[in-house]
Amino acid sequence: MDVLLTVVTALALVVGVVTVLSTGALRTGVRLLLDLLTAAGLLRLAGDPGWNGLAGAVAIIALRQLLGAAMSAPPPWSGRQSPAPCAGDDHPLPLALRRGTGKTGG
Repeated sequence: MDVLLTVVTALALVVGVVTVLSTGALRTGVRLLLDLLTAAGLLRLAGDPGWNGLAGAVAIIALRQLLGAAMSAPPPWSGRQSPAPCAGDDHPLPLALRRGTGKTGG
């Protein structure tokens, strides 16, 4: 059982790092890492049903929940107003399609 726990923990680290490096998605990498560490904690609990195993599994799950909630919250700067995407003459439609809008195309 100890070998399986070591393999799952090592794979959790590898999957998390490879995900972040290959996709650049830090949140996804951390979530994968925490999910696999949760699996390792539950395997540890299945092998050692004592209080130490339970405390380790609870700590991993609590960490997973706290980090998951922190990562899913919008960043504090997301409420700022940004300029409208079509402000001024930067219209997303080509000139040929804007002729009926009253603007003069060139």
